[in-house]
Amino acid sequence: MAKNLIAGQTSGLRASQIKALERIYRRKIPPEQVISGELARFLVEQSLELRRQLGVLIDRQGIIQHVLLGDDREIMIPDLTDYGLGRSGLRGLRCIHTHLKQEPLSQDDINDLSLLRLDLIAAIGVGADGLPGAIEAAHLLPPNPEERQVELLRADSFYRFALDFSAFIRALDSEFERHMEAVVALEEGEERGILISVSTAPRLEIERELDELTELARTADVAVLDQVIQRAHKIHPRYLMGEGKLKEVVIRALQRRATLLIFDQDLTPGQVRAIGALTDLKVIDRSQLILDIFARRAHTLDGKVQVELAQLKYILPRLTGRGTAMSRLMGGIGGRGPGETKLETDRRRIRDRISRLEKQLKNLSKGRRQRRQKRIRGEVPVISIVGYTNAGKSTLLNALTQSEVFTEDLLFATLDTSSRRLRFPNEHEVIITDTVGFIRDLPESLFGAFRATLEEMEDADLILHLVDLSNPQFEAHIQAVEKVLEELSLQHTRRLLVFNKVDQLPEAEVAALCRRFSAVPLSALQRKTFQPLLDELEWLFWPGETEPLDI
Repeated sequence: MAKNLIAGQTSGLRASQIKALERIYRRKIPPEQVISGELARFLVEQSLELRRQLGVLIDRQGIIQHVLLGDDREIMIPDLTDYGLGRSGLRGLRCIHTHLKQEPLSQDDINDLSLLRLDLIAAIGVGADGLPGAIEAAHLLPPNPEERQVELLRADSFYRFALDFSAFIRALDSEFERHMEAVVALEEGEERGILISVSTAPRLEIERELDELTELARTADVAVLDQVIQRAHKIHPRYLMGEGKLKEVVIRALQRRATLLIFDQDLTPGQVRAIGALTDLKVIDRSQLILDIFARRAHTLDGKVQVELAQLKYILPRLTGRGTAMSRLMGGIGGRGPGETKLETDRRRIRDRISRLEKQLKNLSKGRRQRRQKRIRGEVPVISIVGYTNAGKSTLLNALTQSEVFTEDLLFATLDTSSRRLRFPNEHEVIITDTVGFIRDLPESLFGAFRATLEEMEDADLILHLVDLSNPQFEAHIQAVEKVLEELSLQHTRRLLVFNKVDQLPEAEVAALCRRFSAVPLSALQRKTFQPLLDELEWLFWPGETEPLDI
């Protein structure tokens, strides 16, 4: 940046006044001083003459990086993204400016300190005699037992303000770095995130939803450092949360060296840009986190095509006005799948790619339809296992059919449909199909893309709805799955409710819940619990040969 520019509105100033301000760039501050007495006096004199706040941004070498010209109430700090954060998380710049009425630092000043990660911010009062008056300074604090985030330093006279800046900043840097090292070291490339929910819902509901977001983050290999909840009467249209709360988030992110903010609510493209610009952190929402998980876990051609299609449909409206800034999304969470090259192409090429993927998906769907028709002609009943993500569907399929479908205690461990044969002792057979787990508020782009996979259920003779009974939210999970089935027009397909993980609850409680919901109990990890389910399936498909189960 050219050093002869003044950050602020210079209209109305005489050429001599502008030149006097530009000459500030020639000054250099001794390393032990926050600002030299000579420069402080000059800023106050000019501020009194112009009746406007005046300030400077100084780096740690004592070099003036910006001269700031405000109005009578505030100064505006320019974009500082070119100045990277140091190992301590501080930017290596301090802001010193004048206050015409010798008022203390404003909330906007503290916000600037926090959001921009400044080393220090200070306000020097403009005395009526044209001399520096009172001074108040503030700096961020590392994590501490009192949970104080900012410390204020004040002196009634500028000339009595004693602070050896070079010693102070070394100590502050060291303290921040010490706390950084105390945090568990990350594996190379692992993200460190803060989860955020801004909602008008009851707090208990928000906390439960954040618990699920934590599991999603764990599945995506994000180290969750903190959770932030703001119950808002009105959602902020630009930042979703209030600027004061966002400032707190930034300080927490600085203290814990977070790299990522994950919002439980869907963000508009404008909100992502605004929050990212204000916090200087990568910002994603729940939908993008789910897309990332799907991109990691899709292995078949079907799955990969569906994930890329969903990602491109999600990204397309977010291309507007971003240009090369889209590169900020690349790498780590939120950057898998289509890749940087595709994201930075123009909208027409993205639409062309979407069109080709949809045709490819249609052809793949045709192949699946033919395979299903072949099964139907063989008159083998088809059972589709559905359920909320991580309910234990793949584990049950493996245990019933003695197969080895991939399982893991993570959300969306299974994305690609798997079918296996199950033979009963009476020589009857059924085909059991495992499907992708459902989740509340499934992103629309994903729901549309995975309709091709979920269409496997259209030809099912029975939908086996598996529920993790040990989850406190199991009733909400049942409702979420039923909602998806209704959206797929499968509400009339015969279904059987099965409660899994019953070994984790008292028997009396399980029995009562099974009666209430007309469900079959089992534990997918204990084969001895399968007989009631097998008996019920035999009765449903071959009613003349077996007795119905009393549920």
